[in-house]
Amino acid sequence: MNPKQLSSLLAAQQNVIEQIALAAPLEECLTTICEQIENIIDSPNAKSSILLLDGKQLRHGAAPSLPHTYCELIDGVTIGPSVGSCGTAAHSKKQIIVSDIEHDPLWENYKSFALEHNLRACWSTPIISSKNEVLGSFAIYYTQVKKPNSTHLDLIEKFTHLSSLALEKEQSYLREKALTSQLILSNEKLKALTSVMPDIAIVMDQKGLYVDVYGSESQLLFTSPEDLIGKYINDIIPSPNAQQMMSVIEKTLASNEIQIFEYELSVQKGERVFEGRTSVINNYQPEQPDRKHILWMARDITERKQAEKQVKQLAFFDPLTLLPNRRLLNDRLQNLIEKVVRHNKVGALLFLDLDNFKRINDSLGHTVGDQLLLMVANRMIPELRDADTIARIGGDEFVVILETLEDDKTVTANEAIAVATKLLDSFSRPFKIDDAEYKIRGSIGISLIQGQGITADEVLRRADTAMYRAKKLGGNQYSFYDPALQHIIDERLQIEREIISAIKENQFSAYFQPQLDRNGHIIGAEALIRWKHPEKGLISPFHFIPVAEQSGLIHQLQHIVLRDACQLFKRLGSRYINDKQFTLAINVSACQFRTELHQSLLKTLVSFGLSPANFKLEITESMLMNDRENNISQMEQLKLEGFQFSIDDFGTGYSSLSYLHSFPVDELKIDRSFIDNMDDSKGGTAIVDTIIALANNLGFTVIAEGVENQKQVDTLNARNIRGMQGFFLSHPLPADDFIHWVNRYTSEVL
Repeated sequence: MNPKQLSSLLAAQQNVIEQIALAAPLEECLTTICEQIENIIDSPNAKSSILLLDGKQLRHGAAPSLPHTYCELIDGVTIGPSVGSCGTAAHSKKQIIVSDIEHDPLWENYKSFALEHNLRACWSTPIISSKNEVLGSFAIYYTQVKKPNSTHLDLIEKFTHLSSLALEKEQSYLREKALTSQLILSNEKLKALTSVMPDIAIVMDQKGLYVDVYGSESQLLFTSPEDLIGKYINDIIPSPNAQQMMSVIEKTLASNEIQIFEYELSVQKGERVFEGRTSVINNYQPEQPDRKHILWMARDITERKQAEKQVKQLAFFDPLTLLPNRRLLNDRLQNLIEKVVRHNKVGALLFLDLDNFKRINDSLGHTVGDQLLLMVANRMIPELRDADTIARIGGDEFVVILETLEDDKTVTANEAIAVATKLLDSFSRPFKIDDAEYKIRGSIGISLIQGQGITADEVLRRADTAMYRAKKLGGNQYSFYDPALQHIIDERLQIEREIISAIKENQFSAYFQPQLDRNGHIIGAEALIRWKHPEKGLISPFHFIPVAEQSGLIHQLQHIVLRDACQLFKRLGSRYINDKQFTLAINVSACQFRTELHQSLLKTLVSFGLSPANFKLEITESMLMNDRENNISQMEQLKLEGFQFSIDDFGTGYSSLSYLHSFPVDELKIDRSFIDNMDDSKGGTAIVDTIIALANNLGFTVIAEGVENQKQVDTLNARNIRGMQGFFLSHPLPADDFIHWVNRYTSEVL
């Protein structure tokens, strides 16, 4: 760029920036940009154009030297991969240089417009915002076939940037204008609404300064509105109340959430109980942007609270235990049923009856019986959540409504089991009255609440029926009304008991399935839990893994796999321990990620003197998407220790590519279903190729699992993958067989 051009450029930049800073109209700024670059190029053949992106269409922005009819023809063109220079540049986010419009394929459908107006070349650059969003395109047309030189490209870059500044300034102005209008409208609505409401609405800043007071009931204020505005809470309200109110203001501003609470205050009308609601008001005083405000709504609920207290005491609570009685229970149960029906959820109710309590009552008298009932109630209450309802509906009968509503019947059933177990366990300690001890047991019937047409009476009847079933089975246990569900629960409990026994008897062990690379070298193995039952033989993991996860036994199985994997490494020796390419893959379940997984893993590795670098942790896609922040945190912590991560069965879960790059993953495992489909047709390899390409682009290695024949091996060997595993190469093997296989295979390969 010669001195004259450089001087002109500096002057042009200053001129445009001054216009932008002084908020000149956008069209004027863009026109100036076009005129200035044309002036610096100093050629009658050069004509500048700025188009603005509106959705997927380019709209006319400025083009002072282009024919008006041409500008009208291209106004509104939809961007795409072959839409001239400007449409293609905006679509691809790349600069498009077309030196010969007549013969360039990008102009195939548009060249007639350009040639008709003697436009022969077009160099277009996308205008990109500071947020990497396309705002439009900046173009230089020539009336002759021409390529840009370095000076042209430098000028285009600088004036494209100026265009971006102008467009972003305009967007900022429009947003500010809209926000100001919304704020004015909101204030007007607030004044209109609060002027007719019996509630009191107060606007205060973060320091407790009264800014505005609305509402018709001024007797509910500590003093008149005129005396409040401009004063601080601490100057008006007694100290204890003032501190409470300031605490609410601070919490509202800190959480940026609506706060709902009750408080008492002595006002002009006397001692009153208020329901307060506070919310942050943004930009209440635009001239003081750093000043924060809240809206404090106060509703007088004094009479309502007094009436509620009387009604509850008289009609809704058991006088002995102070628990809800049958009437209040029915009311809450009906509310729960309505929620179940409205939201298509599943709820649960537990009916508890004390075993043989009538015998205690008859032999010891009602005084002791009442004392025991009160002690039973007090022992059960801590086992429940605040949202749950426990009621005494007569004699020694108690009912628990679980507030938790779930989509899945099994999840609700498991929640009911957990609560029933805790309640029964709470009776394991004797009840003491004076010097005597009494052992009390209970039977619990569980009724799930779901579907249309269910009534409160029907729910209670079903739970009562299930409770008697529990008594017939010996008492001190729970039973479900649903026979099919009860069968499933019984079966699950039986499997759980068998797993516990099998762990004690060392029936679980890890099997190892080799992984080979494309050259046939061993690069590791996947460690898989196997249950070798003395009578049933090998039991499929699909039969016991879900139960182990639900019951929390999966952690013990994980330890067995890791222990056996460490022992295998020790037996393989330093050749494999020091081989950075050789790793053992261990599956990790979702419930393990909700614990301090890295501590349990590291503790075992330290005891064997092994490094985390020898191990790869396999997780599923669906696991990644649940509690993403916690999962990423745990994965990063484990990565720092040296562990690697592999996504198992890739392609069968969420396959959320928008999130995949954010996880610290090293490897993708292609699911066996895609490997099977490779044999079907030529198109069967498309998904496999796509996954491999995706992994390579993200810097991940690839393992193919489920390899069943030589054809699949040959197909995969022709692709850029790290390795493969499957029955064709080897079944999962016990440790002894795996070591024998490794030694034999290694000698054959060598």
